[in-house]
Amino acid sequence: MIRARVVVASNRAASGVYEDTSGPLLVAGLRELGCAVDEPVVVPDGDPVGQALLAALEDGVDVVLTSGGTGINPTDRTPEVTRAVLDYEIPGIAEAIRAHSRPTVPAAALSRGLAGVLGRMLVVNLPGSTGGARDGLAVLRPILPHAVDQLRGGDHQR
Repeated sequence: MIRARVVVASNRAASGVYEDTSGPLLVAGLRELGCAVDEPVVVPDGDPVGQALLAALEDGVDVVLTSGGTGINPTDRTPEVTRAVLDYEIPGIAEAIRAHSRPTVPAAALSRGLAGVLGRMLVVNLPGSTGGARDGLAVLRPILPHAVDQLRGGDHQR
């Protein structure tokens, strides 16, 4: 079974200004894929995101999807904080998510989200919108089991 975690990077949701909607959507989508996942962890954008990623690694999580903090707003720092803790990036995943979204949401080109590996854990930054969450799940659905298998040392599927 794939162990997953959703980390929502939102200053406003973390301070109680509004209730996040993308995190629960991601949790539901991961559960539909057969993942074991708890409710979303909501943190302010910035360093708390990196701390949440390191905590997930320590907890033995296989996949972390972050939601939010990937735009060009001055407070959007999720990609920088994520990059600082990753061992290496997997640019094709982030590119595929942006490409999937661009035909219907031209502003998807502004997303700076990235994907990569921390230890043996896959990390994928997604936009904070529900549409961005759905698009991320659509791209991840066919590749997630294989990616996790590879990170666990599995052989290539034939």
